[in-house]
Amino acid sequence: MAVAEELHFGRAAARLHMSQPPLSRAIKQLEADVGADLLHRSAAGVTLAPAGAALLDEAHTLLDEADRVRIRVAAAAGAATITIGILGDSSDRGATRLAAEYRRRHPGVEVRVPETDLNDPTCGPRAGLIDVALTRAPFAKIGLTAHQLSADPVGVVPCTDDLLVAHDHLRLADLVGRRWFQFPDRTDPIWQSYWNGGAPREGPVVRAVQECLQAVLWNGTVGMTPLGHHPPGELAMV
Repeated sequence: MAVAEELHFGRAAARLHMSQPPLSRAIKQLEADVGADLLHRSAAGVTLAPAGAALLDEAHTLLDEADRVRIRVAAAAGAATITIGILGDSSDRGATRLAAEYRRRHPGVEVRVPETDLNDPTCGPRAGLIDVALTRAPFAKIGLTAHQLSADPVGVVPCTDDLLVAHDHLRLADLVGRRWFQFPDRTDPIWQSYWNGGAPREGPVVRAVQECLQAVLWNGTVGMTPLGHHPPGELAMV
């Protein structure tokens, strides 16, 4: 799925937190298992073969069902577990405080925190993949119950050598013409609109918080983030 969505082995390997050679070997093994080429590789890049496109259509359903099986098996075994979807990273102080309090109150419960994708700001409750999500609004709340824990101001994240850093504060009008990091096409449109400042933008597509920061660092893009987060030293917040 990662290679098919990125159409680039290097980016897919980075997204999976692994090196490229074992990923290439895994794809070749998968092609041997299904008996068909899944990808076309050339000097121009990577494209999906017809068999690869067909497998990608099935892959989302297969992986979602595998996660649901794990949840059902754990429930049948009577294990004290909870699966939490968290849309953020370790710099979110609110999540850190909640984790500490939960450990104190429920020391016997095993907490599972699967990797999340920015294209689903709800982290997967509708698919039965998680029990509860700790995330950021706004998003479509159909079929969900949401409770607001906090309301945080947002700022803009540029590189430290960006001219925007000279400002004490910024308005959306100050960012006209700048490239913003983008979320995949299937992302919740309410979420997409808010984090793009309510207007169509152009820029690199990202799927994780770390990718947002790297897009700013390497491409000079901008984006919004809660002011409580602390980006790496090469990045600023206005």
